[in-house]
Amino acid sequence: MTADALVVPEGSEDNFVREWLETNGLGGWASSTVSGAHTRRYHGLLVVATCPPVGRVVLLSRLDETLVLPTRRVELSCSIFPEVIHPRGDQWLTAFATEPVPTWTYAGDGWVLRKRLALLAGEHALVVAYELVEAPEPLCLELRPFFAGRDYHHLMQANDQVVSTADWVEDVLIYRPYREQPTAHLLAPGACWEAVPGWYYNFQYPREEERGLDHSEDLFTPGYLRLQLVPGATVGVLAATELPSCRDPLKLLTDEINRRQQVEVRAPWTADPLLWSLARAADQFLVRRGDGLHTIVAGYHWFTDWGRDTMIALPGLCLVTGRFAEARGIFAAFAEHVSEGMIPNRFPDAGEAPEYHAVDATLWFFVALYKYLQYTQDYEFASELWPTLEDIAAWHGRGTRHQIRVDADGLLAAGERGVQLTWMDAKVGDWVVTPRMGKPVEVNALWYNALKILQHLAETFGQRADYGQRAAAVRASFNRLFWCEERGYLCDVVAPEGPDWAIRPNQIFALSLPFPLVEGERARRILSVIDEHLLTPRGLRSLSPSDPAYCARYAGGPWERDSAYHQGTVWSWLIGPYITALCRCHGRAGRQRGRALLDGFAAHLNEAGLGTVSEIFDAEPPFAPRGCIAQAWSVAELLRAGVEDVSDYLARP
Repeated sequence: MTADALVVPEGSEDNFVREWLETNGLGGWASSTVSGAHTRRYHGLLVVATCPPVGRVVLLSRLDETLVLPTRRVELSCSIFPEVIHPRGDQWLTAFATEPVPTWTYAGDGWVLRKRLALLAGEHALVVAYELVEAPEPLCLELRPFFAGRDYHHLMQANDQVVSTADWVEDVLIYRPYREQPTAHLLAPGACWEAVPGWYYNFQYPREEERGLDHSEDLFTPGYLRLQLVPGATVGVLAATELPSCRDPLKLLTDEINRRQQVEVRAPWTADPLLWSLARAADQFLVRRGDGLHTIVAGYHWFTDWGRDTMIALPGLCLVTGRFAEARGIFAAFAEHVSEGMIPNRFPDAGEAPEYHAVDATLWFFVALYKYLQYTQDYEFASELWPTLEDIAAWHGRGTRHQIRVDADGLLAAGERGVQLTWMDAKVGDWVVTPRMGKPVEVNALWYNALKILQHLAETFGQRADYGQRAAAVRASFNRLFWCEERGYLCDVVAPEGPDWAIRPNQIFALSLPFPLVEGERARRILSVIDEHLLTPRGLRSLSPSDPAYCARYAGGPWERDSAYHQGTVWSWLIGPYITALCRCHGRAGRQRGRALLDGFAAHLNEAGLGTVSEIFDAEPPFAPRGCIAQAWSVAELLRAGVEDVSDYLARP
């Protein structure tokens, strides 16, 4: 069963675990659990990006609903307080679906109410529609808005600074909880407003408690709305930072549903239900950054756009789905911020200067661009980037930040104490958990690919360059220093103190990138080691269980979680390069195994973030999902490998 047709038994505990997510292409979202109870600080109905896609603020946290029957009041909302869940609106919930928009069906004795919710693309605007499907007579619906008015990483406590009154003008509630926050507008045609300001205390967020963080919040409400519901009719409410020119919430909802249904991916593989679900999920991560530029949000709910994640995810999110204009916008956005031969690895939350602390993000830029050219043959665009690409190569040759430099053997070395430069970047205080200083295996596979891509472009543009000779030197040094015949796999890092033979998944990139460094029997032996030590149904472990540093479970406070982040925790995005290598090494049999691995993720689409793929998983059964509920490169690499490597439409015998 897919998430777009999910039946949820009333009162089910799964309703508090499964989470839905709506995004608006600006970095904002609406999200909560199926039950309606917020379990994270990041849940909210109108989370706005004040400086898209960053500067996020939880503006409207909740919109609690009470259906007023002739003889009783039925509370449809659900909240968690210390030692009690109240009210228990989930007990009236009979069905939930994510498509075409999140839809709840509530039912009781003689009445049925359907609620639909959607964010509008390109706006910080939320529409909620209520349809009284069945009832013996008209009923009243009370809506009580709760505002947080805070940065999305922090929690609000009751205070005297909150604005206690709201304005009610021509069916619009106008409210700005704090001076420095955006103004909320709630349009409710035909509604009545009752001002009853006050704080509600101690909302509990259990997912934050599990993460060892503060987890109690107070929320303010200025009052409540009353709407009349007529059997067979629908009423709508619009919550927005600015009211659209069209002020009809129901028309806006209809237009948004039509927009989504008209977004087509012109590819035969869309007939595959799993790949189509992943393609729909892919759309959530593509956002705007500045005029005409695009970027990729690394994950929801707490990541912004990271250079490394963006370039890894770009082929799956943009190329296999045919979003070539967005891909060009992403390349342009990051090329605009190249500094000393590096693209930014992180744009901070508040819009400060970009951060440059990744040895691999810039190299993934080359791979993503090469994949773009394979799909589009758009060498005119590549020629515009050519001076930047050559400048990047020159900086790497002579050395740039963090001791990133080409060594005498042609390999790329990097690292300095206190800085985490590879994708295994966990850091607790001053402790870098996996420093990997020296010559990491995947970094040099990427460096080799960057040189081969530069060689290809130089030949295409008629430029004289020595990139081919430099790539050949890297290949020779790599196979001499990283391969161990007795062990049958590649070392993880060639370091000054000696090679690190920890069995990690990073060696897969020597097999899976466009220009592989290892092929044939050696590649098959590496895959056998990965199969034995790292492969799980949810991705690859980040460290072999045989290693003394192995951590099987990602749980606890920040120190415990960061300690385990790359010490065994399973990363779902790694299944993409694994499947690519599997298909290269084993042909048709490899594609069959790859298809089985992909199909295994179908159940996960109903497990945590509905219709999407989590960031990480525990390293042992039952492989519980952890981290972000929706991760860009997790979705992207499953989709890319599914289309490029194992799909019946593209696969070759």
